[in-house]
Amino acid sequence: MSGDRASKPSSLLRNPVSLLGIAVAGVSTAFGLPMMFLDMFSRRTHPYLGVLVYLVLPFVASGGVMLIVLGVIGERRRRRRQPGLLVPPLPSIDLNRPAHQVATVSALTGLMVLVVLLSVTGYRAYHFTESVSFCGLVCHQVMKPEYTAYQHSPHARVACTQCHVGPGASWFVRSKITGAYQVYAVALNKYPRPIQTPIKNLRPAQETCEQCHWPAKFFGAQQKTFNHYLADEANSPWQIQMLIKVGGGDPKVGAATGIHWHMNIKNEISYVASDERREVIPWVRVVDPEGHVTEYMSTEQPLTPEQVAKAEVRRMDCVDCHNRPSHIYRPPDRAVEEAFDAGRMDRSLPYLKREAVRLLAEPYATEAQAKQAILKRLAAFYQAEYPALSREKAVAIHQATEALQQLFAANLFPEMQVSWRAYPNHVGHLNAEGCFRCHDGLHTSREGKVITKDCNACHTILAQGPPEEVAGAKLQEQPFRHPVDVGMDVTEFKCSQCHTGTSGL
Repeated sequence: MSGDRASKPSSLLRNPVSLLGIAVAGVSTAFGLPMMFLDMFSRRTHPYLGVLVYLVLPFVASGGVMLIVLGVIGERRRRRRQPGLLVPPLPSIDLNRPAHQVATVSALTGLMVLVVLLSVTGYRAYHFTESVSFCGLVCHQVMKPEYTAYQHSPHARVACTQCHVGPGASWFVRSKITGAYQVYAVALNKYPRPIQTPIKNLRPAQETCEQCHWPAKFFGAQQKTFNHYLADEANSPWQIQMLIKVGGGDPKVGAATGIHWHMNIKNEISYVASDERREVIPWVRVVDPEGHVTEYMSTEQPLTPEQVAKAEVRRMDCVDCHNRPSHIYRPPDRAVEEAFDAGRMDRSLPYLKREAVRLLAEPYATEAQAKQAILKRLAAFYQAEYPALSREKAVAIHQATEALQQLFAANLFPEMQVSWRAYPNHVGHLNAEGCFRCHDGLHTSREGKVITKDCNACHTILAQGPPEEVAGAKLQEQPFRHPVDVGMDVTEFKCSQCHTGTSGL
C-alpha cells in the first residue's frame, strides 16, 4: 500500500504557472464577489466600481484560468519528455463508490454555482455597459461635454444606447467592436478634440429615432413664441409669434406636407455633401411618389457629372436637420436669452446681455479660468460704469455671475474645444446654415426649377415686436421685420452671416 502511494504521480497543477493562475483567479474572485453584491444592492455606486467588478476583475479571473490550463498543458508535456516522471491518467468515475459519488456531486454543485455566478456577472456587465453612467462617466474627460449636454436635453430620459446602438444583436456587437478602438484611443490619448461629427456608420434614423418619432403621424402646424433680447442698455425684449409648418402625414390618407415632406414618407431625397460636416451641399436629388427624378445643382459650387458619380450619395433622414437632438451646445446669445426667460438673471441690469455674451464668447484655456474671469469682470464692469447701481444691485449682479458660470459649464468646454461653433445646430437657420444649405435659391434643375428660399414654405410669421405690441396684435401673415434697422433688406442675406451666436458685440 505504501508503495502504491509512493508511485502515485503528483497533480499536474503543481507547477509555477498553474499555481500563479490559481492565486490570480482566487484573489480576483474573492474581491469581485463581495463588490458585485455591493453594487447590486447599493442605491448609489460609483461607475468605476462597475468597471472594476464587471470588466476588470472578470478579465483578470479569466486570465488566471487560462494560466491554470496553460500550466497543466506545459507540465504534462514536460513530464512526457522525461521518462522518469509519471503522468497522471485521466480521471475515471465509478458512481458505485461513495467517495466518487461525493466528489461528483460536489463538482456538479460547484459547476452550477459557477454557471450562476457567471450568468449574473454577464447579465450585470451587459446592463452596466449599456447604462448612461458607463457612457458618460467612465471616460469622464472625453465624454464630459456630451454627458453634460445630454442631461439638459429633451432626450435626458432616453438611454444613450437607445439612439447610438438601438435594438438587435448585430448593432450591439458592432458597437462593442468600435468601442474597443475608443478604449485604445482614450488610453493612449489619441482621441480628437473635439470629437468629430457626424459619426460615421451611425445607425439609420429609421431604426432609432422613428421608434418614438414617426413622421407619418405628424400633422399640421405648431404655433410658437420666440423671445429675443437686444444688446442695448435696457436689454429690450423682442417677440416673434410664428406658425411652424411641421407637417408630415400618412400617405394612405393624404399628401405629405410641411417640413416633414422631406422625411421619406412619399418623397425620397438624396444629396451629395462636399465636406465631411455636411454643411456644403452642392447636389440634391428628389424622387416624387410617381417616380419622377429631379436633380438640383448649386450655381455657386457646381459639381461635374464625374464628381457626382464618384461622390457618396446620402439619403436624407432625421439627423440631417436634427443633428443635435441630445447634445445641444447653445450659442452665447441664445443661452443668455433663455436665462432671461427663466428669471435666472435680472434683466433690469443695464447692458447685461451684451456683457454676458461677451464674457461667454471670450476664448479661455480652461473652465476654471473662464469662471474666474466671469466672476471678476462682470462685477468690475458695473463698478466702473454704474458704481451706484453696483452697490444697490449687488445681489442681482452676484446671481447673474453665478448664472453665467453655470451657462458656461453647460455649453462650453475649452479642454475638449467644444462649443456651438464646433457643433452647429441645423434645425432652423439663425446661427448656422441649416435649412439654407439647400434652400438658398441657388440650387436649380435642368428644367429650371429652383429649391425655394421662400420663408413661408416652412413657417409663417403671425406677429412680431415688443411684447406689449405683440400681445394686442391681430395674428396674421406678415413679412419679417428685423428688430434693428440695419439699412438694408436683410432677407437677401443668410441669417448666420451676421448672427454668429454672439449678436450685439
